[in-house]
Amino acid sequence: MASVRIREAEEGDCGQILRLIRELAEYEKLSDQVQISEEALRADGFGENPLYRCLVADLPPASGDTQGPRVVGYGLYYFIYSTWKGRTVYLEDIYVTPEYRGQGIGSKIIRRVAQVALDQGCSQFRLAVLDWNQRAMALYKALGAQDLTEAEGWHAFTFDGEAMRKLAGK
Repeated sequence: MASVRIREAEEGDCGQILRLIRELAEYEKLSDQVQISEEALRADGFGENPLYRCLVADLPPASGDTQGPRVVGYGLYYFIYSTWKGRTVYLEDIYVTPEYRGQGIGSKIIRRVAQVALDQGCSQFRLAVLDWNQRAMALYKALGAQDLTEAEGWHAFTFDGEAMRKLAGK
């Protein structure tokens, strides 16, 4: 396999990132939930006040390939704040295309997020995984992550669209 490079995403990567977001949603059997556009990814990640940051795993182009590097994985993260622990990184998505899984790319992305977290003075970094994704859970545990559902009983909740409008009285 050619050498995979993990780097900060650039605005020009948004099309490939969106492709991978759609692949991830399909893998998680949630394709119908993808509403993000390439334009929104650009505005939200590369505007004046970025709401997220993203790492991409890319392969150098093959000999004679004019397309440039091919993005085969990504890790999209942002900063949150824990009232108990302070600065925290939240890894929203990590995904590697099926043909490149099992080659350490996901681990490289996770290690880079850990480096970012430490460089930014964070005390932890968090992520969530679907309960059926045993392969991902095994990887995270092997890298030293603690399963908070098992250890502390935490459950994740969300307020979407209509629920938010009702709460806001709109």
